[in-house]
Amino acid sequence: MPTPADVRLLLDVMLGKLATYLRMCGYDAAYALDRGVEDDAVLCSAADREGRTLLTRDVELATNASDGLLLESHDVRGQLLELSRRGYALSLDAPSRCSRCNGRLDRLGPEEATPPFAPDPDGTPVWRCRDCGQPFWQGSHWEDVADTLEGIRRAAEGGRSTALDGSEP
Repeated sequence: MPTPADVRLLLDVMLGKLATYLRMCGYDAAYALDRGVEDDAVLCSAADREGRTLLTRDVELATNASDGLLLESHDVRGQLLELSRRGYALSLDAPSRCSRCNGRLDRLGPEEATPPFAPDPDGTPVWRCRDCGQPFWQGSHWEDVADTLEGIRRAAEGGRSTALDGSEP
């Protein structure tokens, strides 16, 4: 079963929402538009150079990539279900990847300052992205994503073709 520690991913321009979910699950999930890349040959080259599996909805791109994975679903829940059925571990642990930029997160100490909209790290664990500085904590949004992933897990076990419960990040 592919786990976040085992797999590095590159997602094409059609999979931005999926990149967010996979990052929240701890995957190193680079996203083409974060890099300003749309050209198929450049994506394939980057995936090869960086040792990444290329996730795409484009049949030709998946065929041309040396390690490509074609996803057929148009919506993120269906895409997550496809990955779950292919053995990808989809669960939430402590945040480790920035859902915005894919950078690594560091947990803040209780004495570290946070923006006014973030909780006090003395009472609630808060993480900050090393690259973009975005703070993260496990609030109601985290619970919504956990519920969505639980629906995906149940759908994968029960053989349903879609997982419609839950919300998007």
